[in-house]
Amino acid sequence: MSLNVAIVGSGPAGFYTAEALLKGEGAEVRIDIIDRLAAPFGLIRAGVAPDHQTTKRVAEAFERTALRDEVRYFGNVEVGGKVSLDELREIYDAVVLAVGAPFDHAMNIPGEDKRGVYGSAAFVGWYNGHPDLMSLDPDLDTEAVAVIGVGNVAIDVARVLVKTPQEMTSADLPDHAARAIQAAPITDVYVIGRRGPVEAKFTNVELREMGKLETCDPVVDPAQLPDTIGDGLDDRDARLKARNLETLHEFAERGPGQKAKRVHFVFYASPVEVLGGDRVEGLRLERTRLEDGRAVGTGDYFEIDCGLVVPSIGYRSVAVEGAPFDERACIVPNDDGRVAEGLYAVGWIKRGPSGVIASNRPDGVAVAAHIRADLGAGAKPGREALEKLLAERQVRVVSYADWQKIDAAEVAAATPPAPRRKFVTLKDMLAVLDG
Repeated sequence: MSLNVAIVGSGPAGFYTAEALLKGEGAEVRIDIIDRLAAPFGLIRAGVAPDHQTTKRVAEAFERTALRDEVRYFGNVEVGGKVSLDELREIYDAVVLAVGAPFDHAMNIPGEDKRGVYGSAAFVGWYNGHPDLMSLDPDLDTEAVAVIGVGNVAIDVARVLVKTPQEMTSADLPDHAARAIQAAPITDVYVIGRRGPVEAKFTNVELREMGKLETCDPVVDPAQLPDTIGDGLDDRDARLKARNLETLHEFAERGPGQKAKRVHFVFYASPVEVLGGDRVEGLRLERTRLEDGRAVGTGDYFEIDCGLVVPSIGYRSVAVEGAPFDERACIVPNDDGRVAEGLYAVGWIKRGPSGVIASNRPDGVAVAAHIRADLGAGAKPGREALEKLLAERQVRVVSYADWQKIDAAEVAAATPPAPRRKFVTLKDMLAVLDG
């Protein structure tokens, strides 16, 4: 009998797990990938910057997996809503949680509840057309924006806000976001890190891109840049950080430049309060210094006038009903992906939000091996039982063939060189299927 596996979540971690299961030796395997959204691929669609189309091409490999005879896609099926995790565990030999970390960590400072503060998970989801975030409607009527964090997501937010419409012609930026960003009077974006440039998490490719923008100059205070990266790093980290430092020195040597917009890199600064009335009017920060690698406040404060604050300080998972959850670490407690009998976890729900897309592959490989070692052959009905249950509950399932029709309609609606014109609501996606 086939080994029946349900994977909850269709992002990279879920697809890497499916791929590894299909390559494994032993019993035949049937895999059902279940997602509460109609569109698959998770952060590939809703998290990767719209102007980074090369990164999104990993979805082509995931599609090859989705089209395998052993695999089915069940889109628009919410686990915990349309069907419970307990029911899936009754139906399937193994259930793999691959639900990611879709929410923002709070800054926990006064004023972060003001209008004009949007976590990067929400803000990036909005400009990527995530159906849950169409109501965000951020007010971009400001000349200055503060982005808190010095990772790739922070760089993405800054870049998308200052690029020209011409620079975004090859992107899949949805219409609602393009209109709002292009109409915004933004001239200055501050990318703020609590620690120094050596500790920054962005990659050099992303950083160098900031020096090639048509109407925006990178601004760096040379006084904040050390001459060397220091000691104690392994060879790979040392090379990466040395490249970043070299690029920042190059930016500093250019000076403020003459272009209409600026992205300011501000290091050794910790936000302590969002200023203003109901709406953001500024950000108060404390200058910091490093002690044993930690940012420590100096008691010296300064302010940045801005009308929009985007904290990019990390993502968090939330509990899945029917599974244990560590509220402090925001993960499902697990032993190398094993959660309980027949229940597994991969990706950010397993280890927290870290790494790049390919960082999820080892999780999938490990859990696929665990499933085959733990279970051997299948004993539960799997797909047919799920299909019957969803039919009884009148759930409108979006299959992978349905998604291909939606995908084709998005591509056909685009104005080249844009790769697609995204449908950003379930209603619009279903309208394609209903003719």
